[in-house]
Amino acid sequence: LQQMLSIAVEVDRSPTCSSRKIADEIFPFILNIPLRSQREALLNTMDSQLLRCRLLELLFQHSCDVPSTSSMSLDKILYFLSHCSLPLHFEDETATWQRWDEMLQYLSLLLMSYQTFSLAEHLWSSLSDRMDLKVQKAKPRRQDSDNISHLDIQLKMEGFTRQMQKVLGQPFPPQIQEKLYMLQ
Repeated sequence: LQQMLSIAVEVDRSPTCSSRKIADEIFPFILNIPLRSQREALLNTMDSQLLRCRLLELLFQHSCDVPSTSSMSLDKILYFLSHCSLPLHFEDETATWQRWDEMLQYLSLLLMSYQTFSLAEHLWSSLSDRMDLKVQKAKPRRQDSDNISHLDIQLKMEGFTRQMQKVLGQPFPPQIQEKLYMLQ
C-alpha cells in the first residue's frame, strides 16, 4: 500500500498536487484510527515524505483552534507548536502526558518529513524535473517562511513548555523531556 501511494504521488506532473489530493482522501480514515500504535505505524511506514508531511499538516490543522492559511514551512511548524490543542482529537484512554508525547512525536516527524522533501531534496518537483535539478546540482529553493531565527524557536519552545507545565506539572516524564530536546 505504501509503495502504491508513493507511486501515486509521483505519477502526476505535480507531486505536491497529487499528495494534497491523496492526503485529503486518506485523512478522515486517520482520524478514525483508534490506537496510537496504529497511527504511528501508518505514518512511520510511509514511503512518500511529501504525503506524510501533508497528512501530518492536516492532522495539526485539524487540531488548531485557528488553522493557518500559510503554505507548509518551518514557520508553520512553529505555528503548530504554539496553536495546536491537545489531544489531537483522539478519544482513547491514554494518560495526558502520553497525548503530549504523541503530539511531540508527530511534530518531530513533520519536521523531518518537511526537511527531507523541501530543504534536502527536490521532492516538490516532478520526477523528470527532479533528475534534471540533481544533474545540475541545483540547491532546493527555500521559502521566506523557512528563514526562522534561533530566537523564534526559543520563544515558541518556551511558550509550548509553559503550556505543558500548566497541564502536566513538573517534572516532565523523561520521554517528554527527550522529545522536547530533540524537537528544539
